[in-house]
Amino acid sequence: MANQETAYGLRPVCLLGAGANTTRLNKYEIASNNTNAIYQYSIVVPTSNGVIDQAGATDGGTVAALGVLMGVEYVDSTTKKVVWKNYWPGSSAVAVDTNYPVKALVADDPLQVFQVATDASITDRATAVLGIFANASLGTSARTGSTANGRSNSALSVSSIATTATLPLKIIGIVDDAANSDYTAAGIPLLVRLNAHYNSPNARFDSQTTAPTTGI
Repeated sequence: MANQETAYGLRPVCLLGAGANTTRLNKYEIASNNTNAIYQYSIVVPTSNGVIDQAGATDGGTVAALGVLMGVEYVDSTTKKVVWKNYWPGSSAVAVDTNYPVKALVADDPLQVFQVATDASITDRATAVLGIFANASLGTSARTGSTANGRSNSALSVSSIATTATLPLKIIGIVDDAANSDYTAAGIPLLVRLNAHYNSPNARFDSQTTAPTTGI
């Protein structure tokens, strides 16, 4: 039976270690003239202009990630009221009063653990276990999403799972979910953290410890 969910980006679920998971969000800015759509649960990166933007590559890229977007707020230029959306549609799709900043809420804790679905079959649970502690990238849909619900369309690329240290995600576990337990189909939920997190003391990819030699 196919899994019920197959692509939804990176959902914050818990923190590494013993800290309480408050899923605290911090505010950053998106340039009001940014035409890129940035979807909820998609990776965002810091820029040299002091604002955030979508991941620089369609699979997540190698730029140190700041976290994932959870929502935005801005002032509508017509109504002058504050508007909240769970994603940034891009400047061409909204009427923004540029006298006020576009605020982005980001899950930016470097210890944040995320749930992400696989983009293809991972064969069986035993094979999925072999991928734990390996690295991976998102599929080429990392920057795409749905305008109907604002959610990211990204999923973990099964074919990318390897020990390569420059891949953006570290796999740390498997979610036991009866509704999404068909290992022969896309949509197996895995637990991951962001490699080379911008807020981590070891943000450079070349300073990351290479994953164990075992993997898929």
